[in-house]
Amino acid sequence: MNTSQLTLLRPVSRSFYISIRVLPRTLREPVARAYLLARTTDTIADTSAIDVDLRIRMLQALADAIQGDANGVAGELRETFAPLQKNEAERNLIESVERSLRALARLTGEDRADVRVLLKTITRGQLLDLTRWRNGLAALASAKELREYAYLVAGCVGEFWTRLCSRKLVPFANLPEPEMLELGRQYGCGLQLVNILRDAGNDLRAGRCYFPEDQLRVAELTVEDLQHEPAAFRPIFQSWINEAGAGLSAGIDYSVAIRSARVRVATSLPALIGARTLALVQAEGLNALHKRVKVPRSQVRTMIGSVAITLAKPDHLRTMFNRLR
Repeated sequence: MNTSQLTLLRPVSRSFYISIRVLPRTLREPVARAYLLARTTDTIADTSAIDVDLRIRMLQALADAIQGDANGVAGELRETFAPLQKNEAERNLIESVERSLRALARLTGEDRADVRVLLKTITRGQLLDLTRWRNGLAALASAKELREYAYLVAGCVGEFWTRLCSRKLVPFANLPEPEMLELGRQYGCGLQLVNILRDAGNDLRAGRCYFPEDQLRVAELTVEDLQHEPAAFRPIFQSWINEAGAGLSAGIDYSVAIRSARVRVATSLPALIGARTLALVQAEGLNALHKRVKVPRSQVRTMIGSVAITLAKPDHLRTMFNRLR
Protein backbone atom coordinates (compact mmCIF):
# COMPACT_ATOMS: atom_id res chain seq x y z
CA MET A 1 0.00 0.00 0.00
CA ASN A 2 1.25 3.48 -0.79
CA THR A 3 0.74 6.59 1.33
CA SER A 4 -2.39 7.73 -0.53
CA GLN A 5 -4.04 4.35 0.01
CA LEU A 6 -3.27 4.48 3.71
CA THR A 7 -4.74 8.00 3.85
CA LEU A 8 -8.00 6.64 2.44
CA LEU A 9 -8.04 3.48 4.53
CA ARG A 10 -7.38 4.65 8.07
CA PRO A 11 -10.33 7.03 8.59
CA VAL A 12 -12.94 4.61 7.20
CA SER A 13 -12.04 1.66 9.40
CA ARG A 14 -11.66 1.17 13.10
CA SER A 15 -9.87 -2.10 13.65
CA PHE A 16 -9.55 -3.29 10.07
CA TYR A 17 -6.86 -0.74 9.30
CA ILE A 18 -4.70 -2.37 11.97
CA SER A 19 -5.56 -5.83 10.66
CA ILE A 20 -4.45 -4.89 7.15
CA ARG A 21 -1.20 -3.34 8.37
CA VAL A 22 -0.37 -6.56 10.20
CA LEU A 23 -0.90 -8.77 7.15
CA PRO A 24 2.05 -10.09 5.13
CA ARG A 25 2.75 -7.90 2.11
CA THR A 26 1.45 -10.49 -0.36
CA LEU A 27 -2.03 -10.24 1.19
CA ARG A 28 -2.08 -6.57 2.11
CA GLU A 29 -2.70 -5.05 -1.31
CA PRO A 30 -5.66 -7.18 -2.53
CA VAL A 31 -7.33 -7.08 0.89
CA ALA A 32 -6.94 -3.30 1.20
CA ARG A 33 -8.17 -2.76 -2.34
CA ALA A 34 -11.22 -4.96 -1.78
CA TYR A 35 -12.02 -3.22 1.51
CA LEU A 36 -11.81 0.29 0.06
CA LEU A 37 -14.04 -0.61 -2.88
CA ALA A 38 -16.58 -2.26 -0.56
CA ARG A 39 -16.61 0.84 1.67
CA THR A 40 -17.09 3.01 -1.42
CA THR A 41 -20.09 1.00 -2.64
CA ASP A 42 -21.50 1.08 0.89
CA THR A 43 -21.14 4.87 0.99
CA ILE A 44 -23.10 5.17 -2.26
CA ALA A 45 -25.84 2.92 -0.91
CA ASP A 46 -26.07 4.93 2.34
CA THR A 47 -26.15 8.47 0.88
CA SER A 48 -29.74 9.13 1.96
CA ALA A 49 -29.76 12.69 0.55
CA ILE A 50 -29.75 11.11 -2.94
CA ASP A 51 -32.93 9.62 -4.42
CA VAL A 52 -32.92 5.84 -3.99
CA ASP A 53 -33.39 5.19 -7.71
CA LEU A 54 -30.26 7.23 -8.51
CA ARG A 55 -28.35 5.41 -5.79
CA ILE A 56 -29.36 2.09 -7.31
CA ARG A 57 -28.30 3.23 -10.79
CA MET A 58 -24.95 4.57 -9.63
CA LEU A 59 -24.22 1.57 -7.44
CA GLN A 60 -24.92 -0.71 -10.39
CA ALA A 61 -22.68 1.43 -12.60
CA LEU A 62 -19.81 1.20 -10.11
CA ALA A 63 -20.39 -2.54 -9.74
CA ASP A 64 -20.08 -2.84 -13.52
CA ALA A 65 -16.92 -0.70 -13.53
CA ILE A 66 -15.35 -2.95 -10.89
CA GLN A 67 -15.99 -5.89 -13.21
CA GLY A 68 -14.06 -4.08 -15.95
CA ASP A 69 -16.74 -2.05 -17.76
CA ALA A 70 -15.29 1.45 -18.27
CA ASN A 71 -18.44 3.60 -18.08
CA GLY A 72 -17.45 7.02 -16.71
CA VAL A 73 -19.05 6.39 -13.33
CA ALA A 74 -16.16 7.98 -11.42
CA GLY A 75 -16.81 11.44 -12.85
CA GLU A 76 -20.55 11.29 -12.23
CA LEU A 77 -20.04 10.16 -8.65
CA ARG A 78 -17.57 12.97 -8.06
CA GLU A 79 -20.13 15.52 -9.28
CA THR A 80 -23.30 14.16 -7.66
CA PHE A 81 -22.36 12.16 -4.56
CA ALA A 82 -19.11 13.68 -3.29
CA PRO A 83 -20.53 17.15 -2.43
CA LEU A 84 -23.20 15.55 -0.24
CA GLN A 85 -20.79 13.62 1.98
CA LYS A 86 -20.58 15.36 5.36
CA ASN A 87 -17.94 12.87 6.48
CA GLU A 88 -14.61 13.89 4.94
CA ALA A 89 -13.31 10.32 4.81
CA GLU A 90 -16.35 9.14 2.88
CA ARG A 91 -16.12 12.14 0.54
CA ASN A 92 -12.50 11.19 -0.17
CA LEU A 93 -13.58 7.65 -0.99
CA ILE A 94 -16.06 8.90 -3.59
CA GLU A 95 -13.56 11.35 -5.06
CA SER A 96 -10.98 8.56 -5.34
CA VAL A 97 -13.11 6.06 -7.27
CA GLU A 98 -11.11 6.41 -10.46
CA ARG A 99 -7.85 5.89 -8.58
CA SER A 100 -9.30 2.84 -6.80
CA LEU A 101 -10.37 1.31 -10.11
CA ARG A 102 -6.91 1.85 -11.58
CA ALA A 103 -5.34 0.22 -8.52
CA LEU A 104 -7.67 -2.75 -8.94
CA ALA A 105 -6.56 -3.10 -12.56
CA ARG A 106 -2.92 -3.22 -11.42
CA LEU A 107 -3.43 -6.27 -9.20
CA THR A 108 -2.27 -9.63 -10.48
CA GLY A 109 -4.82 -11.51 -12.56
CA GLU A 110 -5.68 -13.96 -9.77
CA ASP A 111 -5.96 -11.25 -7.10
CA ARG A 112 -8.08 -9.07 -9.38
CA ALA A 113 -10.39 -11.99 -10.12
CA ASP A 114 -10.80 -12.73 -6.39
CA VAL A 115 -11.62 -9.10 -5.60
CA ARG A 116 -14.12 -8.92 -8.46
CA VAL A 117 -15.93 -12.05 -7.33
CA LEU A 118 -16.15 -10.64 -3.82
CA LEU A 119 -17.42 -7.22 -4.91
CA LYS A 120 -19.95 -8.77 -7.27
CA THR A 121 -21.48 -10.59 -4.29
CA ILE A 122 -21.33 -7.61 -1.94
CA THR A 123 -22.90 -5.17 -4.41
CA ARG A 124 -25.64 -7.70 -5.13
CA GLY A 125 -26.51 -7.60 -1.42
CA GLN A 126 -26.34 -3.81 -1.30
CA LEU A 127 -28.59 -3.45 -4.37
CA LEU A 128 -31.05 -5.93 -2.89
CA ASP A 129 -31.09 -3.90 0.31
CA LEU A 130 -31.75 -0.61 -1.49
CA THR A 131 -34.56 -2.11 -3.54
CA ARG A 132 -36.13 -3.77 -0.50
CA TRP A 133 -36.59 -0.55 1.50
CA ARG A 134 -37.72 1.61 -1.41
CA ASN A 135 -41.34 1.76 -0.22
CA GLY A 136 -40.86 2.64 3.45
CA LEU A 137 -40.60 0.82 6.76
CA ALA A 138 -40.85 -2.94 6.45
CA ALA A 139 -39.28 -6.10 7.79
CA LEU A 140 -37.46 -8.89 6.02
CA ALA A 141 -39.84 -11.73 5.26
CA SER A 142 -38.00 -14.54 7.01
CA ALA A 143 -34.88 -15.69 8.84
CA LYS A 144 -33.75 -17.17 5.53
CA GLU A 145 -33.74 -13.69 3.98
CA LEU A 146 -31.73 -12.26 6.87
CA ARG A 147 -29.16 -15.04 6.66
CA GLU A 148 -28.93 -14.59 2.89
CA TYR A 149 -28.30 -10.86 3.33
CA ALA A 150 -25.65 -11.49 6.00
CA TYR A 151 -23.89 -13.85 3.60
CA LEU A 152 -24.05 -11.47 0.63
CA VAL A 153 -22.49 -8.53 2.43
CA ALA A 154 -20.20 -10.28 4.92
CA GLY A 155 -20.17 -14.07 4.85
CA CYS A 156 -18.65 -13.94 1.39
CA VAL A 157 -15.74 -11.94 2.85
CA GLY A 158 -14.76 -14.94 4.98
CA GLU A 159 -14.71 -17.07 1.84
CA PHE A 160 -12.65 -14.46 -0.03
CA TRP A 161 -10.13 -14.28 2.83
CA THR A 162 -9.85 -18.08 2.88
CA ARG A 163 -9.33 -18.48 -0.85
CA LEU A 164 -6.79 -15.67 -0.98
CA CYS A 165 -4.79 -16.96 1.98
CA SER A 166 -4.95 -20.58 0.81
CA ARG A 167 -3.49 -19.54 -2.54
CA LYS A 168 -0.79 -17.25 -1.20
CA LEU A 169 0.21 -18.91 2.10
CA VAL A 170 0.97 -22.60 1.81
CA PRO A 171 0.17 -24.17 4.18
CA PHE A 172 -2.42 -21.69 5.39
CA ALA A 173 -4.25 -23.57 8.15
CA ASN A 174 -4.37 -26.73 10.20
CA LEU A 175 -7.85 -27.49 8.86
CA PRO A 176 -8.79 -28.46 5.28
CA GLU A 177 -9.84 -25.61 2.98
CA PRO A 178 -13.55 -26.65 2.77
CA GLU A 179 -13.80 -26.49 6.56
CA MET A 180 -12.04 -23.11 6.65
CA LEU A 181 -14.40 -21.81 3.95
CA GLU A 182 -17.41 -22.80 6.05
CA LEU A 183 -15.97 -21.33 9.25
CA GLY A 184 -15.07 -18.15 7.35
CA ARG A 185 -18.60 -17.87 6.01
CA GLN A 186 -20.08 -18.31 9.50
CA TYR A 187 -17.60 -15.77 10.88
CA GLY A 188 -18.52 -13.11 8.35
CA CYS A 189 -22.23 -13.68 8.87
CA GLY A 190 -21.78 -13.42 12.63
CA LEU A 191 -20.00 -10.09 12.30
CA GLN A 192 -22.82 -8.75 10.12
CA LEU A 193 -25.43 -9.86 12.65
CA VAL A 194 -23.49 -7.96 15.33
CA ASN A 195 -23.70 -4.86 13.12
CA ILE A 196 -27.45 -5.35 12.65
CA LEU A 197 -28.06 -5.77 16.37
CA ARG A 198 -25.85 -2.80 17.23
CA ASP A 199 -27.53 -0.54 14.66
CA ALA A 200 -31.10 -1.84 15.03
CA GLY A 201 -32.52 1.39 16.47
CA ASN A 202 -30.98 3.62 13.80
CA ASP A 203 -32.16 1.23 11.10
CA LEU A 204 -35.73 1.29 12.39
CA ARG A 205 -35.75 5.07 12.42
CA ALA A 206 -34.40 5.02 8.86
CA GLY A 207 -37.18 2.70 7.70
CA ARG A 208 -35.31 -0.61 7.78
CA CYS A 209 -36.09 -3.66 9.90
CA TYR A 210 -33.84 -6.69 9.56
CA PHE A 211 -35.79 -8.76 12.09
CA PRO A 212 -37.96 -11.27 10.18
CA GLU A 213 -41.63 -10.52 9.74
CA ASP A 214 -42.64 -14.14 10.24
CA GLN A 215 -41.04 -14.11 13.70
CA LEU A 216 -42.73 -10.80 14.54
CA ARG A 217 -46.09 -12.15 13.40
CA VAL A 218 -45.84 -15.17 15.71
CA ALA A 219 -45.15 -12.74 18.59
CA GLU A 220 -48.15 -10.64 17.46
CA LEU A 221 -45.88 -7.66 16.75
CA THR A 222 -45.60 -5.17 13.91
CA VAL A 223 -42.47 -3.37 12.81
CA GLU A 224 -43.83 -0.15 14.30
CA ASP A 225 -44.18 -1.87 17.69
CA LEU A 226 -40.42 -2.40 17.96
CA GLN A 227 -39.71 1.26 18.58
CA HIS A 228 -41.56 0.92 21.91
CA GLU A 229 -39.41 -1.95 23.25
CA PRO A 230 -42.22 -4.54 23.51
CA ALA A 231 -41.42 -7.36 25.93
CA ALA A 232 -42.63 -9.88 23.34
CA PHE A 233 -39.71 -8.88 21.11
CA ARG A 234 -37.07 -9.85 23.67
CA PRO A 235 -36.91 -13.58 22.73
CA ILE A 236 -36.51 -12.70 19.04
CA PHE A 237 -33.78 -10.18 19.81
CA GLN A 238 -32.02 -12.72 22.04
CA SER A 239 -32.18 -15.44 19.40
CA TRP A 240 -30.22 -13.26 16.97
CA ILE A 241 -27.73 -12.35 19.69
CA ASN A 242 -27.20 -16.09 20.14
CA GLU A 243 -26.74 -16.66 16.41
CA ALA A 244 -24.30 -13.77 16.14
CA GLY A 245 -22.34 -15.22 19.06
CA ALA A 246 -22.16 -18.60 17.34
CA GLY A 247 -20.74 -16.91 14.26
CA LEU A 248 -18.07 -15.16 16.33
CA SER A 249 -17.17 -18.46 17.98
CA ALA A 250 -16.69 -19.90 14.50
CA GLY A 251 -14.39 -16.93 13.87
CA ILE A 252 -12.19 -17.87 16.81
CA ASP A 253 -12.08 -21.49 15.61
CA TYR A 254 -11.08 -20.13 12.21
CA SER A 255 -8.40 -17.86 13.65
CA VAL A 256 -6.71 -20.43 15.87
CA ALA A 257 -6.44 -22.83 12.91
CA ILE A 258 -4.29 -20.33 10.97
CA ARG A 259 -0.56 -21.12 10.96
CA SER A 260 0.86 -17.64 10.34
CA ALA A 261 0.97 -15.60 13.55
CA ARG A 262 0.59 -12.33 11.63
CA VAL A 263 -2.48 -13.53 9.77
CA ARG A 264 -3.87 -14.98 12.99
CA VAL A 265 -3.54 -11.57 14.66
CA ALA A 266 -5.26 -9.82 11.76
CA THR A 267 -8.05 -12.39 11.54
CA SER A 268 -8.90 -12.60 15.23
CA LEU A 269 -9.31 -8.90 16.01
CA PRO A 270 -12.81 -8.49 14.49
CA ALA A 271 -14.06 -11.50 16.50
CA LEU A 272 -12.73 -10.06 19.75
CA ILE A 273 -14.17 -6.60 19.11
CA GLY A 274 -17.41 -8.22 17.95
CA ALA A 275 -17.60 -10.29 21.14
CA ARG A 276 -17.26 -7.18 23.28
CA THR A 277 -19.84 -5.32 21.18
CA LEU A 278 -22.28 -8.20 21.50
CA ALA A 279 -21.77 -8.28 25.27
CA LEU A 280 -22.66 -4.57 25.44
CA VAL A 281 -25.76 -5.15 23.29
CA GLN A 282 -26.76 -8.01 25.60
CA ALA A 283 -26.29 -5.80 28.65
CA GLU A 284 -28.43 -3.01 27.16
CA GLY A 285 -31.22 -5.38 26.18
CA LEU A 286 -34.04 -3.72 24.26
CA ASN A 287 -32.66 -0.35 25.31
CA ALA A 288 -30.15 -0.96 22.49
CA LEU A 289 -32.97 0.00 20.13
CA HIS A 290 -32.58 3.59 21.33
CA LYS A 291 -28.81 3.90 21.26
CA ARG A 292 -25.88 2.75 19.13
CA VAL A 293 -23.63 0.51 21.19
CA LYS A 294 -19.93 1.06 20.61
CA VAL A 295 -16.81 -0.39 22.21
CA PRO A 296 -14.65 2.45 23.60
CA ARG A 297 -11.44 3.07 21.68
CA SER A 298 -9.40 2.47 24.82
CA GLN A 299 -10.76 -1.07 25.03
CA VAL A 300 -10.07 -1.67 21.33
CA ARG A 301 -6.46 -0.53 21.82
CA THR A 302 -6.10 -2.88 24.79
CA MET A 303 -7.35 -5.81 22.71
CA ILE A 304 -4.98 -4.98 19.87
CA GLY A 305 -2.05 -4.74 22.24
CA SER A 306 -2.86 -8.00 23.99
CA VAL A 307 -3.25 -9.92 20.73
CA ALA A 308 -0.11 -8.43 19.21
CA ILE A 309 2.09 -9.05 22.24
CA THR A 310 1.08 -12.71 22.46
CA LEU A 311 1.13 -13.18 18.65
CA ALA A 312 -2.45 -14.37 18.98
CA LYS A 313 -1.50 -17.69 20.53
CA PRO A 314 -4.52 -20.02 20.26
CA ASP A 315 -4.99 -20.56 24.01
CA HIS A 316 -4.73 -16.83 24.65
CA LEU A 317 -7.27 -16.06 21.91
CA ARG A 318 -9.82 -18.48 23.32
CA THR A 319 -9.36 -17.19 26.87
CA MET A 320 -9.62 -13.58 25.76
CA PHE A 321 -12.70 -14.26 23.62
CA ASN A 322 -14.50 -16.02 26.47
CA ARG A 323 -13.65 -13.18 28.85
CA LEU A 324 -15.01 -10.54 26.47
CA ARG A 325 -18.33 -12.27 25.86
